[in-house]
Amino acid sequence: MKALVFGTRTQPFVPPPEANRLVQNLATTPCALVDVPDAHPLRPDWYVVRPLLTGICGSDSKQILMDFEGDSDSAMSGLCSFPQVMGHEVVGVVESAGPEARGFEIGERVVLNPWLSCAPRGIDPVCPACEAGDFSLCWNFTSGDLAIGIHTGTSSDASGGYAELMPAHSSMLFRVPDSIDDEHAIFADPFAVSLHSITRHPPPPGGRVLVWGAGSLGSAAIAILRALYPDVEVGVVARFDAQAALAARLGAHRVFRLGEELAMVEELAAWSGGVLKPTMEGLGGIPMCHPGGIDVAYDTISKPETFEIEVRVLKARGTLVKSGVHAPGRWEWSPLYFKEISWVGSNAFGIEEVEGVRKHGIEHYLDLVAAGRIDLTGMLTHTFGLSQWQEAFAALADQERSGAIKVAIDPAR
Repeated sequence: MKALVFGTRTQPFVPPPEANRLVQNLATTPCALVDVPDAHPLRPDWYVVRPLLTGICGSDSKQILMDFEGDSDSAMSGLCSFPQVMGHEVVGVVESAGPEARGFEIGERVVLNPWLSCAPRGIDPVCPACEAGDFSLCWNFTSGDLAIGIHTGTSSDASGGYAELMPAHSSMLFRVPDSIDDEHAIFADPFAVSLHSITRHPPPPGGRVLVWGAGSLGSAAIAILRALYPDVEVGVVARFDAQAALAARLGAHRVFRLGEELAMVEELAAWSGGVLKPTMEGLGGIPMCHPGGIDVAYDTISKPETFEIEVRVLKARGTLVKSGVHAPGRWEWSPLYFKEISWVGSNAFGIEEVEGVRKHGIEHYLDLVAAGRIDLTGMLTHTFGLSQWQEAFAALADQERSGAIKVAIDPAR
């Protein structure tokens, strides 16, 4: 089968003369579309799925575009194995089954929960994290019969959706209702990521929140906040025109365009009612609001410069939720401790509680879409074939020009 493999030779690519650094990196990234053996059930209770659409996650694009400068000392470097067939935002069709696989019929349409937690690895009893439904915090990502990896696409065994076939355990699949097409089912994973960050760190009734970033995570966050917390005022920071237009359509009360740091602090303060305190004359720097006017900031970008602005405009004892993945860097965090802000991480998804109901975040997404309460139409902006993978990642590397928000791979094209 054809598969996009990371950790192999570089596939020839000639970037346009005016290409930015990330597009140019496609000429040297260790990634290529190659022929590999067909996927097979990794254990007797696994299936093989034929991907119909596979979304490009932000973590995928950062890896393939080599956008991780200064991240060579990552504490998570031992939680993956190479070579990898990447791609974990998958809607597909069940193609075949292992002899002990139960729960799905051949030909059924499914979406993927990619976490390689205890059950997919054949570990019984499961760890305390899996018992609690926190599959992304599983204790056993380096244990069991499978190669090391936290989720599909990060393990050399559990190949991902940038391929014509991929393996998946029954616990990793959710049936897609006929009423939901592939182009909406593909959003289940990023939606569940943002659902986790919001339901675990919800806004107060009648509060004001800021969503930083208007890609797929940020867009999903806006939709969740408007559907589940309708009395909360939502502001969003969007970098590109296409993102800003979608954020407005999804119901953001105010869309801020990314700009110079001081101007952004002043705009956010004016919107939220924050009171700016001056910095010492002659020292420069960015002032902070005290009191601030924003209760929670959901940061889907998570760069030092986004944190610096957010802690300046948050209320005392507000919350800064980090769900974005980016290389580390120094930032001026004195407002973090001065205002006693809670800076918390949010890692993917598992069993979530929504309106008193506990079930998997992906199931919540499918239910909300089927009920007409969530509609992410417009978020999928580009679809490419496997052979066009370099064009797909180039579109994400230059979103200002391409207008890309969510980009997907269709292996059949």
